[in-house]
Parts: sequence; structure tokens; C-alpha cells
Amino acid sequence: MLGQIAAEALGTTLEQIIVHSSDTDLTPFDVGAYASSTTYLSGEAVRRTALAVREQIIGVAAKLLNVPVDEVTIGEAVAEGGGKEVTFAEVALSSLYSQDQFQIGAINSAISHKSPPPFSAHFVEVEVDTETGKVTLLEYVSAVDCGTAINPKLAEGQVEGSIANGIGYALTEELCFSPRGECLNPSFRQYRIPGASDMPRMKTILVPTYEPTGPYGAKSISEICINGPLPAISNAIYDAVGVRMLRGPFTSERVWKALREADA
Repeated sequence: MLGQIAAEALGTTLEQIIVHSSDTDLTPFDVGAYASSTTYLSGEAVRRTALAVREQIIGVAAKLLNVPVDEVTIGEAVAEGGGKEVTFAEVALSSLYSQDQFQIGAINSAISHKSPPPFSAHFVEVEVDTETGKVTLLEYVSAVDCGTAINPKLAEGQVEGSIANGIGYALTEELCFSPRGECLNPSFRQYRIPGASDMPRMKTILVPTYEPTGPYGAKSISEICINGPLPAISNAIYDAVGVRMLRGPFTSERVWKALREADA
């Protein structure tokens, strides 16, 4: 996604971009990708940096092509102007070893005094076994506003991963303690996380909007979707069997008990 933003700003292709991730020999300090800020803040820093590099490339290319700066355009891996073109490699070589020598490159930062929230709506179809209380998810549909999705497939993956996280929170995941404070389910044998076979059919709808403070209209996406499964599943259980589950996770035991209390 960051490579895509850099390529867009430079007018080139993703294949021309090499992303070095988390190597302190090469990358500057960053406070971290907290609160879903990689696309929104890191992406904006990349956009600003790439635009600065673009201006440097255009400046050197204009000298090589002997045309005004405003007549130079760049794309793929070449700069064009006056009916001629030079490659990025020629531009880089000239900037390092010819007149007015310098190395093309830039560092930039991005902060925002705004925090544009993403929005999501969740819909789930469930099947409830009234004899055992077991809740089975059949289908899950989510509609998500993340501004402009820079990489739609990655965005869908983030949404569905978050929903899987929320489904575990809603149906199975709970730390249990003895009266003495000992954890009774300290391993994944007792603390159950849903696997692929537990997931329902999923459909993700990315609702396109434009966030003016984000890079190319983007904002955050993934964490908002952890919030949807528990209330959506609670509503679906109520719609299916008429009992309102107010405390998660909605284990078979709790649903069965709620059904028996409702019958009584």
C-alpha cells in the first residue's frame, strides 16, 4: 500500500518501488503504526516524500532535456519534455556525478490534527440449536467506509481479519479464573480461538468516500470492524429465538441457560 502511494506520487509503477520494512539501518524513526494509522499517517508521509523526490527528478531532467521545468512530465521510469526523454537512471546518474551534484532523496513526516473515523455496518445470519444453545454463523456481510481504498484486496483482508477477531470475542474467547485468581484456561486447548472452519460465508462491501486529510482520500479501516460482530450476533440470536444476550461470549451454555429462563 505504501509502495502504491509512492508510485502514484512519482507517476511510475509499483514494480519500480522497493519497500524496505522495519530496518533501522535504513529507515528513520517512527512512533509506530498505532490506531490504524499506517495508511492515514505513514501513507501521507510517503506521499509528501515522493512528491519532493518527484520535484527533484523533474529539476534534473529539465536540465538534461534543456527545457523549462513546467514542460517536464514523468511516468513509468522516464522523464519527457521537448520531444525527448531521459530515464530515471540517467537522471540519478547525472545528479550524482554531473553539475550541481546531489543525491536525489527526501525525508518527510505527517501529523494530523484531525482523526477522521471509519464507519461500518454489520449483518449476520445465525442458526441457534434450541436443545444445546450452540450458535452457528451462516453468513456475514459488512459494509465499510474507509475513504478511498488504496489497495482494495488488502482492505478486504483487514476487514475480514478484524471480523474473525470479533467473532472470537463474541462466541468463544473468555479468560476464566478460580476464586483464588488462578487462570483456568491458560492454553489454546481450553481458550478457544475460532479457526477457518468456524468462519461463515463473508462478503465485504467497501463504500467509497474521500477523506481530504488522508493520502489520496484514504483513512483507517481495520479496528472499527472488531466492534461489529458482538452486537450483530446478539441481535441475530434475539431475532432467531427471542432471547436477548447481554454478556459475551455467547457460549452454548449461556445461550442454553437464557433459553431455559425464557421458557420458565
